[in-house]
Formats: sequence, C-alpha cells, structure tokens
Amino acid sequence: VPNLQGPRYISPVPSGGFVVSEECGDVKVFMSSCKLLCSLSSKYRHQFGNPAGVCVDTDGSILVADEQRRTVHLFPEHGAPICLVSTGLRRPAGMACSSSGHLFVADTVENCVKVFKYCVRPP
Repeated sequence: VPNLQGPRYISPVPSGGFVVSEECGDVKVFMSSCKLLCSLSSKYRHQFGNPAGVCVDTDGSILVADEQRRTVHLFPEHGAPICLVSTGLRRPAGMACSSSGHLFVADTVENCVKVFKYCVRPP
C-alpha cells in the first residue's frame, strides 16, 4: 500500500479490509483490494493530533487512540464520532477491543494496560 505518511498501527476490518493510522496525520480505511475507501479526518471532519492505536469492534466501528490529545474516539459507520476516553490516559498507544465491549489501551507513560467498558448492550 503506497502513499502512506508514516504508517504506525494497523487493524483488520470485518469486511476484509484494514485501517491504518498515520503519524501526525490521519487514519485511512482500505478495502480488501488495498484500494483506499476513506480518510477518517475527511469523512468525519475530525482533526487528529497524533493518531496511534486503532482497532475495529464487532459493530464495524473504528476506535482510534490519539497520543497528543490523550483520547480515544469511536468512529461509527454512520453518525458522528464519539469520545470514549477523555481522561486518565497519558500516552495511549496500541489498542484492542473485545467482543464483550471491553477496550484495552496500552499507556506507554504509565507502563500499563488500561481496560474500559464502552459497550452497554449485550454482545
């Protein structure tokens, strides 16, 4: 996949594609054919500080950790982005989400993994 600006983290998408964060830039979503589907900053008119960890939940929503802003945002397929975590992170990096609605965030400053429950409906 050419023309990425400092690719950092990558996660598969249930539809067969993948999502990639770019250092000091954007988060891009690709189809399984490696063709660019969209840029999250353009699609949602969202400005990232320094996007890092990315993951995709069972609903197909994309979650992005922003190191500079110390936040985690959820980008649903339809609708506006939702800030899931706005406090308690010093330097979020890698992330993963479980089918039961838990979000795992590696905080590199505090040398730990923080666990958040973000999905209120049963899986």
